[in-house]
Amino acid sequence: MSELKTKANQISLAEFMAQVPEKKLDDSKRLIALMQDITGLKPVVWGSAIVGFGAYEYQNTGAGGRWFKTGFSPRKQNFSIYIMNGFSEYSELLGKLGKHKLGKSCLYISSLKAIDEVILVELISASFEAMTKKYG
Repeated sequence: MSELKTKANQISLAEFMAQVPEKKLDDSKRLIALMQDITGLKPVVWGSAIVGFGAYEYQNTGAGGRWFKTGFSPRKQNFSIYIMNGFSEYSELLGKLGKHKLGKSCLYISSLKAIDEVILVELISASFEAMTKKYG
């Protein structure tokens, strides 16, 4: 069983923010504020490139670990916003969101200007609530 390499608090939030490219800095600050308001929790850096909020323990086919309930990463091309319970319940919200792409648990957006921020807040809130209900 291999251990996750990405863990909480591997670097400080200040160190993380110093690495964010200038063109993604304002949106990163805004996402931190939004997620902090939604979750009521302080941001925690996971690895060197993800800001997460909350945490849960999971078990997968003999392996398990600890991961954040929601978060984001300002990747080179897009922001990855983590909707950890997936998107199957959110088709209506996604239809109203604006320009985006989806991965298994990742919502990819180019910037906050490309989407409806109110819908994004609803999506993150619903996902965080579902994760909290499932994992405590």
